[in-house]
Amino acid sequence: MEILPQYLVTGLVVGATYGLIALGFVLIYKASAVLNLAQGELVMLGAYVCFLFAVQIGIPFFAAVALTLPASLLIGMALERLFLRHMIGQSLIAVIMMTIGLMVFLRGVATWIWGANPQVYPAVFPREALTLGNVNLSYEYVWAAGLSVLFLLIFLLFFQFTKSGLIMRATADDEQAAHSAGISIKSVLSMSWAIASLTAAVGGIILGCLVGLNTTIFPEYGLKVLPVVLLGGLESIPGAIIGGIIIGLSENLAALYLEPILGAGMKELTPYIIVLLILVIKPYGLFGLRRIERI
Repeated sequence: MEILPQYLVTGLVVGATYGLIALGFVLIYKASAVLNLAQGELVMLGAYVCFLFAVQIGIPFFAAVALTLPASLLIGMALERLFLRHMIGQSLIAVIMMTIGLMVFLRGVATWIWGANPQVYPAVFPREALTLGNVNLSYEYVWAAGLSVLFLLIFLLFFQFTKSGLIMRATADDEQAAHSAGISIKSVLSMSWAIASLTAAVGGIILGCLVGLNTTIFPEYGLKVLPVVLLGGLESIPGAIIGGIIIGLSENLAALYLEPILGAGMKELTPYIIVLLILVIKPYGLFGLRRIERI
């Protein structure tokens, strides 16, 4: 039982990162009803932009992180303007196919620029672990936990108390009413993609510190956004956060208890089993909107 707190704490850290990445996915869905299947590639792109600043240009790591944030906002706005804005009014399947094309494009661009070999950020944290009772945490995990919680709080306050956040919430609740009130739907979509790119970049930097950089591993983490948002509910921002924590904890507990019995792979399989069970019971997720259509 002494090892259980270690797995719980690391699961919470990774789960908070999942929730942060899923937050961008939910924002795009709330604003446009589009499943952004390129969210994993946005995670990858943000991580490699930070690598560009920190390693290839040689800027100190934390300054590189600070530069990556506005750069990721601009990238999200540019992607929406160049690719997604032209799909306004098109069928939903056409827009989803556009995000698939964007996914392949971004992965190809990243591989072309940075190659397929694994990369790492410069060492900026102490090598010794931080001991909290029976839990030993590397400073990378402490930093990751702090950064995840900080940005989750920032975005929750943004949506609750700022004018832009209220506009985005109003548009998500009723797009036609928001448009009739003079709200620019195009501006909201641009803002949604910008914030989605920002949250993905922060998640990518955190994952890059924890597991390194690789153009194949980030899309896998992006795929884990789907169980998170399906579990929490596609339209629910709190659901994205809670779903991320549940998925992070379930992965680590599966690695601790199930893999010794059932074999390797249960850590990756367990989140999808949980989501399938939840969707059978509550198809709209734990906190999603229950929609009833009368025919």
